[in-house]
Amino acid sequence: MNGLRSPGSGLGRARRSSGIAVHCFIVPPEILTNVAVNPDATTAQRLRAIGDLLVSRDIRTQRRIVGALARETVVPTGTKRRAVYDAQNELSVHGVLRRGENDPPARDEVVNRAYDYSGLTYDFFAELFERTSIDDRGMRLDSTVHYGKDYANAFWNGTQMVYGDGDGELFGDFTQCIDIVAHEITHGVTQFEAGLEYQNQSGALNEHFSDVFGALVKQWAAGESAAAADWLIGKGIFIEKEGVKRLAVRSMAEPGTAYDDPLIGTDPQVGHMSDYVRTRDDDGGVHINSGIPNRAFVLAARSLGGNAWEVAGRIWYVVLRDRLRPTSRFQDCADQTCRLARELYDDAVAGKIADAWKEVGIEPRGKS
Repeated sequence: MNGLRSPGSGLGRARRSSGIAVHCFIVPPEILTNVAVNPDATTAQRLRAIGDLLVSRDIRTQRRIVGALARETVVPTGTKRRAVYDAQNELSVHGVLRRGENDPPARDEVVNRAYDYSGLTYDFFAELFERTSIDDRGMRLDSTVHYGKDYANAFWNGTQMVYGDGDGELFGDFTQCIDIVAHEITHGVTQFEAGLEYQNQSGALNEHFSDVFGALVKQWAAGESAAAADWLIGKGIFIEKEGVKRLAVRSMAEPGTAYDDPLIGTDPQVGHMSDYVRTRDDDGGVHINSGIPNRAFVLAARSLGGNAWEVAGRIWYVVLRDRLRPTSRFQDCADQTCRLARELYDDAVAGKIADAWKEVGIEPRGKS
């Protein structure tokens, strides 16, 4: 089913976000903080972690300024246009243009990965959901690579994607994972649709939707079913080390199991409302508590079977686009995904989604 409007439901774009950007980093701050204060880390590792945390703080301030400009970066609807810039290890999101749309491959494979993976993410949203780029109005897909020196993160800055090279000791290059690229692009989609505020439960939902579509783009590109998928976010971004667990940044299927390392810490994500973490850190635990809706999505996708992007992904996309608001909470997401499942499909699909939410401690309101 390609149509994204359900008959008689009144579905439509009730609102569009004002385009206010938020600070959206793939690596949660607790990992860098753990390294920065770890007495067993080398001096160089601690200094790099502190530097990355300071850079991230400065970026948060800049983001509020540049976000309002995002709506101006548009091209004709239906046109895919990418540009990849090289920051040359400076803290700049401009840099030197290395590859534009329809240009031949660059000599730098980091440039080519940013180009190719942003194109695949564009194609995913266009082919499955008839969406035209990040803002659905043809926004140009700009990426900057080689940001900073040994910078260990990737982020959406309100107008584009930015990728560090990693430090070569804990983290590798951040363009190597297609789900990281798709994760950051989806932050832009959320910015222009539900506009989920980046704090507490709405912020955790913001992270959740980026993880969902990051995973779905990876599965779609590989032709991988919900049952076969590993549901790991950022698998391979850590530099492997014998004797420690550095599997990924997050596990959607089993929150709290992605890494366990004396240097970077133990994965603090939770997967049930009974374990919900109330904290002032990480904007109210947006990366920690996003494990709850993440696990619900995986349970729903596996229960529905087949390819996760076909039914569960379609429902989550329309809910993000049409049903959520900036301050929406987990309960709202549970309620709306179940209601939309019934409108687009039937009671059986809605029941499987409701069961998934119940499994993580959230009872959808209304008929299930």
